[in-house]
Amino acid sequence: MNNRKTLKLAAVIDGPGWNFSSWRHPDMPADAGENIDFFIQQAQLAEQAKFETLFLYDVSHVGPGNIPYYLSMFEGGTLMSALAMKTERIGLSLTASTSYTDPYNLARQVLSLDKISKGRASLNAITSNPGGMVNFSRGHLGKADQYPMHQEFLEILLGLWDTYEDDAFPRDKQSGVFLNPRKMHPINYRGKYFSVDGPLNISRSVQGRPVLYMAGSSPTFVDLATSYTDGVFMAGSSFEETVLLANALTAKLVEKGRQPADFVRSVAQNPIVGRTDAEAHAKYQAIRALGPYSHRPVPLFMGSAERIANEIQKWYEAGAIDMLMVQQDHPYGIQDFIELVVPILQERGIFHRDYEAQTLRGNLELPKPAFRTI
Repeated sequence: MNNRKTLKLAAVIDGPGWNFSSWRHPDMPADAGENIDFFIQQAQLAEQAKFETLFLYDVSHVGPGNIPYYLSMFEGGTLMSALAMKTERIGLSLTASTSYTDPYNLARQVLSLDKISKGRASLNAITSNPGGMVNFSRGHLGKADQYPMHQEFLEILLGLWDTYEDDAFPRDKQSGVFLNPRKMHPINYRGKYFSVDGPLNISRSVQGRPVLYMAGSSPTFVDLATSYTDGVFMAGSSFEETVLLANALTAKLVEKGRQPADFVRSVAQNPIVGRTDAEAHAKYQAIRALGPYSHRPVPLFMGSAERIANEIQKWYEAGAIDMLMVQQDHPYGIQDFIELVVPILQERGIFHRDYEAQTLRGNLELPKPAFRTI
């Protein structure tokens, strides 16, 4: 195989699904986006199957035409903190927009989640549409501000997560030394959009820093992601397009002196799987019959378990993906994938059978980052 790492799997636990219809299925809780018991069930199911991480999308600008999940959903950091108490090994990834929040608050929120979960947190830091910026008193900013602001945000985020060196806190009761102040580092950042002194008031992560992702496909995205993040979420609308973007990311990483093996390329798909192609197609038609299926096309990964496993293996061995993010449109989408596809991937040696590490970085086979200062 071309990949050093085994395939990684993420469970996208976005309530009733990223469509207009799934909430109407008799087996889907209509309030799934605000149903903690549903989220716990999904999280534990994914952990039992040894998925590397959970993943949540987020949105902060809605109207009546949005999909049901976006209209009725938990805030990601709060939900992931709750799930941290109901899981032990699986990663916890939330999405937040650098266009909306402030870096100090988000740095503290995600690192707190990381501490609560003992090293399992990650962040998908995204830019967002200008319409939502009005909700955060940033309506005066436009699209042209987003990537420059995003870059400042990422620099501050990484600096705050490295406020303290790994051994900054002796917490020695005998000597009375709680902190070695020489190992605490304010960042004193001054930019066009943000001014942050620091330091952050929480110690460094056991995994060095929470895992950091971006999502996108543009040349600016590729440049920023390969400078600041541990991985990316790509659109994945076709195999050919995904291979091209993955190759562009790899080339940029090499250009910057980074190891491509220490970077996670991911795509999200909504596999609908059956024991036969006909069974999978019937599940898809059952969802379509509930009402408009939104603009989403027929899933790229739909059919028998063998067919889907073959497609995943093709993408993985071509270097298009390091991690597959499994979305759920059918109420049993993730469960079906786990029961039918995962055993095939394990038999082929593509996906692991158990967790190899305690932290998310360890399970993603990413090195612990060295301490850095801006």
